[in-house]
Amino acid sequence: MYGTIIVLAIIAVIALWAILAYNGLVTLKNQVENAWRQIDVQLKRRHDLIPNLVNTVKGAMEFERDTLNRVIEARSKAMGAGSIGEKGAAEGMLTQALGKLFALVENYPDLKSNRNILQLQEELTSTENRIGFARQFYNDLVAKFNIKQSVFPAVLIASALGFRKADYFQAEAAEKQVPKVDLGMK
Repeated sequence: MYGTIIVLAIIAVIALWAILAYNGLVTLKNQVENAWRQIDVQLKRRHDLIPNLVNTVKGAMEFERDTLNRVIEARSKAMGAGSIGEKGAAEGMLTQALGKLFALVENYPDLKSNRNILQLQEELTSTENRIGFARQFYNDLVAKFNIKQSVFPAVLIASALGFRKADYFQAEAAEKQVPKVDLGMK
């Protein structure tokens, strides 16, 4: 009789542990997905602001068509990127192109004093900060989710229940480099 009760108690404890582990993994997975959606919102905001900035500076920066084209091309690639890794690479290239554009704007006194450009720069800078914070939050949740799947005893059931490690949103090599700006007139 006592043996049966002990076996049932052990089974109940294991079942309770499995339920709690599963619920914890599902919760973290959903938090990771939500954090990615928050990054996506900020990236969309960034993508929507860029055409306004390019159109505002287009006329005044006649000598810098190459820079404007790079920004437009980088934006298109970023908008078309699919996976988190692809988005990270494309957004890194866009960040670099925008950095060069901002540096060039500093060389044009008319642009530096233009309120529309200053406002757009401020909005983009604010958006970049939001993206940075959202990315940090996302990566923190990814780390927590990936660790939860890797530690004992959750490792015993995580892969069996279909959980896979999430990808980090990483800065690509191009984003880590300081943009090179040539202010010489061509």
